Amino acid sequence: MAFSLSNTILRSVTGAYILNSGIGKLGLPEEAATGLQQMASQGIPQVESLSPKQFGWLVSLGEIAVGSALLLPLVPTRVAGLGLGAFSAGMLSMYFRNSEMTQADGIRPSHAGTPLSKDLWLAAIALALVVRGAGSKKVKVKEVAKD
Repeated sequence: MAFSLSNTILRSVTGAYILNSGIGKLGLPEEAATGLQQMASQGIPQVESLSPKQFGWLVSLGEIAVGSALLLPLVPTRVAGLGLGAFSAGMLSMYFRNSEMTQADGIRPSHAGTPLSKDLWLAAIALALVVRGAGSKKVKVKEVAKD
């Protein structure tokens, strides 16, 4: 089995964070799901066609899937990176399409946009995983002989 220590660090920290977020959204109260849905519709208008309950469940499921893919070593690094990239693109679409999230220049975060602006880091991690998924220096792990 071969692995890259840097990829493992990127995947485990990011995956644990996203998985925890998804688990925390299981059984999301309808009011909270409605608020998330309204914010998400700024970046992805199609989510308005879902009920708040459906939306909350899909967000939770999506975060659990992305977090799990990052944490499971059997998922190829590039595949996990692409999943994280799609996830962060959705988050960033909410950030850039909502004028309240950015300052007048449309890029730098406003006070309200600071929590979403961190998703730029997720996009950078996704890109690193995709480009380093192959060709990075691998460390070989030898199996320990059983007595």
